[in-house]
Amino acid sequence: MQRMRNSRIQLSEIFTSIEGEGALFGTKTMFVRMAGCHLGCHWCDTTYALPMNSGNDYSINNVKEIIIRYLQPNTYKVNFTGGEPLIQYEAVAELAKFAKEKGLRTYIESSCFDSDKFAKVLPYIDICKIEFKMRDSKAVDPIYYYRLLHNEIRCLKMSIANHKNTYIKIVVTNSTDFVEFKQLIKNIFVNVKTTDLMGFVIQPCYGIDEPTIEKLLNFYDCVYPIYQEVRIIPQLHKVVGAR
Repeated sequence: MQRMRNSRIQLSEIFTSIEGEGALFGTKTMFVRMAGCHLGCHWCDTTYALPMNSGNDYSINNVKEIIIRYLQPNTYKVNFTGGEPLIQYEAVAELAKFAKEKGLRTYIESSCFDSDKFAKVLPYIDICKIEFKMRDSKAVDPIYYYRLLHNEIRCLKMSIANHKNTYIKIVVTNSTDFVEFKQLIKNIFVNVKTTDLMGFVIQPCYGIDEPTIEKLLNFYDCVYPIYQEVRIIPQLHKVVGAR
């Protein structure tokens, strides 16, 4: 669904904080959080941004002004996140293009549920986090899981083909099936080379069905023989009390 109306955007919030997830954790980041997400990840920690009518309605020009007004010195990147940013892909593309014109690095944090929409945003993005959802995430109805996986793989290949800085993230819980995880890793590296990636992050779920250390090491051991730059990285912003 496309929600941009006459150059408008439904926005949850804009703020600067410490990046707490993924390969670029610890970097000073401006977060542009879009409102609305149709997925059902049971461990989602930004539930306030899920409703399609949450947040506030802005003109694109107004958001551009907000970005410039509140941009702090030494900001490493602008993170377009959600919610699910691809729902408002035209707005994201316009804002990311604006940010790049201002000399800022752009980063997208998406479920990659729609590779066609992803392709429209990609020219204006520098860093792509490709997140693969496991079945236990409950992101989609099981009958649609392979469609989601197909789009995630397409987005991964597209990002690499367009020479973007690309890394993979997979959230795991104590219920995550190891055989499924192993098959996913095989599927990923059939489609891309290890030299194509800037990182591979296994993120343990926090607060809900947290995986044991033993399980985390098993997931790590599944990736390491193929890609040695794999890392287990929790949500560090929760440790330091950042947003």
